[in-house]
Amino acid sequence: MVGQLPEWMTGFLLAYDRILSELFWFLVGFLVVYLVGQFVLVPVAVRVVRSRNRNNPTIESATETYLQVFLIGFATVTGIIAAGYGFVFSESAVIIAAITFGLGIAGQQVFGSLISGLFLVTDPDFNVGDWISWQGGEGTIEAVDFRVTRVRTPDNETISVPNTELTNNALTRPYGRDTYRVTEQVFLAYYEDTERALMELQQIAANFESVLDDPAPNARVIDLGENAITVQAELWIEDPGNSDIATLRSDFRRAVKRQFDEEGITLAPPAAQLLSGELTVTDRATASGSDE
Repeated sequence: MVGQLPEWMTGFLLAYDRILSELFWFLVGFLVVYLVGQFVLVPVAVRVVRSRNRNNPTIESATETYLQVFLIGFATVTGIIAAGYGFVFSESAVIIAAITFGLGIAGQQVFGSLISGLFLVTDPDFNVGDWISWQGGEGTIEAVDFRVTRVRTPDNETISVPNTELTNNALTRPYGRDTYRVTEQVFLAYYEDTERALMELQQIAANFESVLDDPAPNARVIDLGENAITVQAELWIEDPGNSDIATLRSDFRRAVKRQFDEEGITLAPPAAQLLSGELTVTDRATASGSDE
């Protein structure tokens, strides 16, 4: 049947059959390697890493991510060899050089993010679940991926931060320890009893359930300013990742204002001078009638 076809159609069918055969063997080689790696090798490697790094979930997450990237690349190479194009990797030096050059130009940022991610993973103070703060924002680390680090913000939003941004800029880990200190400043008028105000601040902080007894809340004078005395309350909380810091600050400020009002402690006036006294208004006509 094929011999009765025109020569050009016969060549087309043979070429089409060859392409399908090469595609079939490529898929076979790719899928065998990928499925075995995805369902056997990667889970085993992740379990080994987890057993040896129980207190560092970052390494576990990164190991799974990088193994999957390597697995896809290795499965692709295996598929190319299975399809009969293995000679490309040994004889086509010009093609390999061109591909390498193209990847070097187009993938410079990707490779930079990968290297940055490796540095973040090996940093013992950078772990999944830690709260970090950088120039662009703050939040809790959820995962360190191939190119970006996923961070959950205080607004419960997940953002993807390029790894290079975290390694090239200053990174703060305010909640990286067991406890965290919350500080709140209050401005007092100069004529108020500073010692009484400090005692009230300590008592207010001690009444909050989330505030630790050890270290105990403290209050101190920070500055003798031009128009006010600056005092600061210092209170400690634990596991700040599970606490709403913004709500705690708001509740503390409300309690300070309410308590100071009840105790008659005056906060610093908003202006440089505080006017006091009284003004009496007299009706001139009434005053003239009373004189007569």
